[in-house]
Amino acid sequence: MKPGSEAASRPPSYLRALLVALGIAMVLIAIASVALPFGSGPAALLLDHQPYSVFPYPITIQNLTYLILAAGLADLYVRWQVARREQAFLRAKFLPEDATSVLQLHELGAIRRKVTDLYDGDHGFLPYLIDITIIQLQTSRSVDQAVAILTNSLDLMSHRVDMRYQMVRYTAWLIPTIGFIGTIIGIAVALEFINPQKIDLAKVTGGLSVSFYTTLVALLVSVILVFVQHIVQKQEEIALNEAGQYCLKNLINRIYIPHKEDAAS
Repeated sequence: MKPGSEAASRPPSYLRALLVALGIAMVLIAIASVALPFGSGPAALLLDHQPYSVFPYPITIQNLTYLILAAGLADLYVRWQVARREQAFLRAKFLPEDATSVLQLHELGAIRRKVTDLYDGDHGFLPYLIDITIIQLQTSRSVDQAVAILTNSLDLMSHRVDMRYQMVRYTAWLIPTIGFIGTIIGIAVALEFINPQKIDLAKVTGGLSVSFYTTLVALLVSVILVFVQHIVQKQEEIALNEAGQYCLKNLINRIYIPHKEDAAS
C-alpha cells in the first residue's frame, strides 16, 4: 500500500468540514433570499421572509434549522470519508487472499510491521484487528484465544462506531424541537392579534402561518438528516464487519501453529 493511497491518508478534519458546510448553507440562504420575492409563498415557507414574521430576518427558525442541518451533514461527511478509508484498507492486501497460502508464525512479524502505524484509537479497523490478532497468536500460540480477542475487539469497536453518531442523533432531535418552539411562538403572536372588538385576520393568519411553516420545514430537514445518517452509518458498520471477516478468513483460518510434539521432532 503506497503512502499516498486513499487508505493511508489521514481522516478529514471535522472543523474544516463544519466551516465549509456552514459557509455553503449561508450562501444558499443568501441566494434564496434574493431569488424568492419577499412575502411570496416559497419565501414565507422556506425562509420565513414575510411581513408577518416575528423574527428579524435573516434570524429565523427556518434559517437556523438549515445551519444545524449543515453542521449535522458535515459530521456525516467526515464519517462517510472515514468509512471509505476503512473500506480502502480491505483492498490493501495486507494478508494472502488466494486459496492455497498458509501462514507460519515467523511470517506474522513482517505483516504486523506493515499495519502498526496505520491505525489510532478511532480509525483503522482492519490494521488494528490484524495487529491485535497477530500479537495474540505470537504470545499465546492459540487460535482459540486469537478468535476470542478478535470477537471481543469487534464488539467494542461496534459500540464505538455507534457512539460516534450520538451527536448526529441529537441534532436530528434538536431540529424538530426548534421547529416546535417556532410553532409555539407563532401561535402566541397570533393570539395577541385577536381583539374581540376588531380582529385583524391578516395578522392572525400570518402569525399562524409562521407557526405551521417552522414545524413543516423542521420535520422535512430532520427526515433528510436521519436518512443520510442511516446510509453513512450502514457503510461504516459494513466496513467494520468486513474487516472482521477478512481477518477471520485470511489470518485465523490460514495460520499454522505446530503442536509441541511436531516442534520437538
